[in-house]
Amino acid sequence: MKGQKAYAVVFVIQAIYAAMFLLSKAAFDHGMNNFIFVFYRQAIATLFLIPFALFFEWKTAPPLPFVTFCKIFLLSFCGITLSLDVYGIGLMYTSATLAAATTNCLPVITFFLALLLGIESLKVKTAAGIAKLIGIGACLVGAATLAFYKGPHLEFLSHYHILNYHKTQQHQGHAQSHTWIRGCFFMLLSNTFWGMWLVLQAFVIKGYPSKLLFTTLQCFLSSIQSFVIALAVERNIDEWKLGWNLRLLSVVYCGVMVTGVTYYLQTWVIEKKGPVFLAMSTPLNLIITIFASAIILGEIITLGRRVGIGCRTVQCAVGKKQGANAQSLTRLGANIGLVGVS
Repeated sequence: MKGQKAYAVVFVIQAIYAAMFLLSKAAFDHGMNNFIFVFYRQAIATLFLIPFALFFEWKTAPPLPFVTFCKIFLLSFCGITLSLDVYGIGLMYTSATLAAATTNCLPVITFFLALLLGIESLKVKTAAGIAKLIGIGACLVGAATLAFYKGPHLEFLSHYHILNYHKTQQHQGHAQSHTWIRGCFFMLLSNTFWGMWLVLQAFVIKGYPSKLLFTTLQCFLSSIQSFVIALAVERNIDEWKLGWNLRLLSVVYCGVMVTGVTYYLQTWVIEKKGPVFLAMSTPLNLIITIFASAIILGEIITLGRRVGIGCRTVQCAVGKKQGANAQSLTRLGANIGLVGVS
């Protein structure tokens, strides 16, 4: 029964992320400024997390040294503020489907960064090492397929969508073909910042082990940083207004559900099943996003995306083979079970 509960929880986690990609894309397509979106998202996340952090960890939290505070500030700027800002730029150039697909590159990026810092090791003469190389290759092939090859359109969902985006896509088809690769670059850059955040906070959190306060402080610092960036980019007061519309829904959802709820769900899964089990559920995110974006946003599914899914499935299958040998990854995940912030 406990095993079935873990499967249900990871499905909920990936569904939450899929909805994040869809709502973010819809908000940007409705004209919301990306940098303002990031500020509101982080501000709402901070307001949501503060009561829990104060109630559960304020009395037991250790003092915060100034050096550690500076490290957290830089970590927030690199891993949250820059990652989300660059992600938003890439999402405006591409689609919700590609945003979901590129997150499957995150384990590979994180692995390489951990390898450079000595957290991970790669023994090419062992079965686990070969499995890692095959998984990396499948991920890179899938990313290249999604970036450079679209192929023919698959029309079976083209006429069934909830939001009126189909005509917009037809008018912007030529522009998208010129900016798609640029968007892929921004997405991969965003995931690189995210991977750096995951790896580096394993070191920073040793100096401040109160995870909930640590996460709340990162959100607070990121909201200040993103406010400064947004104010420098956009000073028109009308662009900052939310109203009772899709903009408000998207920032509240991303702030509360993605940053708040998935934080607890992911730490629970890592505690019960380990980070490898959680990482191997990421293809669910892509599958949900592809079909939901076709129905809700009217995005066009192409053959290239189907091929990309196949490569991700290979990556997932190979990853399961090395789960038993992922002790160092498990230690890393146990230290930094904070993926939900981003």
